[in-house]
Amino acid sequence: MKKSTRDSIIVGFALFSMFFGAGNLIFPGFLGNKLGSEFFIGTIGFILTGVGLPLLAIIACSKGDGTFETLAGRVGKKFAIACTAMIFIAIGPMLAIPRTAATTFEISINPFFPNIPAFVVMAVYFLINLYFVLGSKSIINTIGKYLTPALLVILTAIVLKGVFMPIGSIVDTGATSVLPTALLEGYQTMDALAALLFASIITISLKEKGYKGKEIPSMILKSSLVAVVGLAFVYGGLMYLGAQTVEIAPNDIGKTGLLLFISKSVLGNMGSTLIGIAMGLACLTTSIGLLDAGSTFFESVSKGRLPFKFNAILLSVISLFIACLGVDKIVKLSVPVLNILYPVAITLIAITIFSKYLTNLKAVRLGVYTSLVFGLLLAIPGLNLSFIPLASIGFGWVLPTLIAILIGYIVFKENSTTKNI
Repeated sequence: MKKSTRDSIIVGFALFSMFFGAGNLIFPGFLGNKLGSEFFIGTIGFILTGVGLPLLAIIACSKGDGTFETLAGRVGKKFAIACTAMIFIAIGPMLAIPRTAATTFEISINPFFPNIPAFVVMAVYFLINLYFVLGSKSIINTIGKYLTPALLVILTAIVLKGVFMPIGSIVDTGATSVLPTALLEGYQTMDALAALLFASIITISLKEKGYKGKEIPSMILKSSLVAVVGLAFVYGGLMYLGAQTVEIAPNDIGKTGLLLFISKSVLGNMGSTLIGIAMGLACLTTSIGLLDAGSTFFESVSKGRLPFKFNAILLSVISLFIACLGVDKIVKLSVPVLNILYPVAITLIAITIFSKYLTNLKAVRLGVYTSLVFGLLLAIPGLNLSFIPLASIGFGWVLPTLIAILIGYIVFKENSTTKNI
């Protein structure tokens, strides 16, 4: 096997495992349960935002030096630092990292050892994270070579058996607005935001393997394709299995409860054990990647005043206490935060990918700030903005952002010296 092919597979597996955390397991099946016979359309929507956006995010970052700060730098240096910090805090110690710990406890530990306190389990969980983040000299290779294959084997066994030996009939649930719902549900994986941060880790890893110049974007694309194909397979499989549970699962079952129900229905009593192992691996690899990326960023932005080791420990401690809230409360907390961050992130990704054509910096900045303003407005409870096109399905920021960019081109003179990313 060629070195480049082997490296792209290893790095792709690592990227897949960093993406594949708590949300990637608990959301697809639950969405399939709600959609029933409409699961196929739901799968398309979920994959578009849960897989397509992360791929576009990494491609966008690869057009620069692989970092989100450079991508956001077109809007302004201060904006880039502030936006990157907000994303790191949101999907790091505020939401994603705590969710991995809480989900691991609820699925991997509590069903089998109900007497062990949640705080104790999560404290051990973060000690394991710190062992990898602080002690491993090659975090990408460690994750890609050892943890990901074990995770994939377990998930593949559950999905394939459920496909060929269905656990229930797929029926109509009367679901409406299926595609918009699935698109917004894909936000909950947080993978598009994570991709903006993981891109730098992947870039550094490829440089350490000897790749440089134009080789890096090509390798990033190959590695990303490995990751997104794996994600699409798992999402589609879990969505299909979830759709089979409409008539057999309790109506009030929660997200983690449904995942345990599916695994037990597919593989019997052994299923709960296997999904517990899969969840533990998925959550661990994601939180390791987030801790590593976050610690590196805050060390860089503080110019060394906040050392990597200090950042890793602090982020772990904060995440530990938020994780004690439990999965459901963390998910509820994440909805308004993601509805604010995603419009900005998607706009930045789009203007970077089309930077060859969007060369008017003032128009671009106006569009990005418009997406931020409308993201904030649409997240305010009780504020009725249904008169804005697409607002009723969660995308009310799209048209105002496009109009703002168009107005920017009309009002502001284009700077012909602007360089594309």
